[in-house]
Amino acid sequence: MADLLDLSARIIDSGHADQPVNRTTNELSEIADGLAMVESFSHSVVVDSGDGLMAFDASHARTGQAVVAAIKQWRAEPIRHLVYTHGHADHVGGSKFFAADHPIVIGHENVARRFDRYTYTNDWNLLINARQFGGIAGDLQLTMGSGDSGGVPVTTRATAPRFIPTDTLRPDREVGLFDRMQIGGHEIEFHHARGETDDHLWSFFPEQKWLMTGDFLIWNFPNAGNPQKVQRYPIEWAAALRAMIAKEPELLLPAHGLPIAGRERIARVLDDVATALEDLVTDVVAMMNAGATLDTIVHTVQVPADTLAKPYLRPLYDEPEFVVRGIWRQFGGWWDGAASRLKPSPDAQVATAIADLAGGADVLLRRAEQAASDNDMRLACHFADLAGWAAPDDPTIHAGRAAIYLQRRKVEPSLMSKGIFAAAARESQVVVDAASAGPTTTEG
Repeated sequence: MADLLDLSARIIDSGHADQPVNRTTNELSEIADGLAMVESFSHSVVVDSGDGLMAFDASHARTGQAVVAAIKQWRAEPIRHLVYTHGHADHVGGSKFFAADHPIVIGHENVARRFDRYTYTNDWNLLINARQFGGIAGDLQLTMGSGDSGGVPVTTRATAPRFIPTDTLRPDREVGLFDRMQIGGHEIEFHHARGETDDHLWSFFPEQKWLMTGDFLIWNFPNAGNPQKVQRYPIEWAAALRAMIAKEPELLLPAHGLPIAGRERIARVLDDVATALEDLVTDVVAMMNAGATLDTIVHTVQVPADTLAKPYLRPLYDEPEFVVRGIWRQFGGWWDGAASRLKPSPDAQVATAIADLAGGADVLLRRAEQAASDNDMRLACHFADLAGWAAPDDPTIHAGRAAIYLQRRKVEPSLMSKGIFAAAARESQVVVDAASAGPTTTEG
């Protein structure tokens, strides 16, 4: 059992994260009397209400069983209530392991709609989550450990044909904008706000001054710009953090990362995160109002380096550049302002024409390699893609493209960038491997 409060206080106060802050140990730590946290793929925060246990989040389908086992070692009482902070798979997928206690499941009214959307777009969600964590469609392995994914399972068709299990528990009691409940000896407030999702709840225990934030705080830069996922809401996210500060909480329990103790320390952390989001929105919208294109905005608007150096704002999962694009999408639609990209030619057609002008796809690849040697990885990837699109079946070209993207992956900070660039390398490696295998023959 780790002393998580001392660890978080030292890291926040020093401004230096010399130990991991997002851990997947499936170990339970008692945070206060009658309050515990199981650190997992998403944490499960557990309250002994005096009338059974109340758990906030069920973790992932791959970790839920271990989470329940840890809870049962702490208290033998049944889990009578299960609260979803939101409907992401890593927060609800483990609920089937809670089902034996027949808990009342509490969630925002949009959780059920999310589950329906996941069913409708099941294969798409399997694909993008595999790619986000370093895979591509067709991978057959499940990766789960302490590598670049931070212990995040890569869910693929072969190992899990449903993005969330069909036996995931649905909410029994749905919350709208606000609800207040008396559960055992505790009064609990449930507040809805859009942020990472449109079905998020944060919860507050007014007597104990406990705050359950869900993913409004993840000990990384806010996941407000995921390049493959639906719209995020940075304005409402920041407003929710301001509302939390106004409650003057004394203990903060997130769904990812370390718990935080102390009114001033909690307010400082939440204010830093809110300010980072607010400043991004202000800068992007100001440039949009001035008529700037997305290209100009993306390469102009930045978050100060000292902000990104804070141990709870490091861009190790999402990153500010993606949030900038999300703000543009929220207010400006999908077109980036370049006339040629309103109704573009296919990428392969453009790449072939450029290769013809340049003297071949190999020339484009050499230019990519030159850019990479100059440490201009953005330009290197442009030319590597052009070469690959112009020569889709050439193993030499694709070996070079794979090498470029693996080099790019090594220098990127965020998991999302690393995953997508690794997937690009694997796409090209498939071409290389197919050529090495040679033609397939069938004997009669």
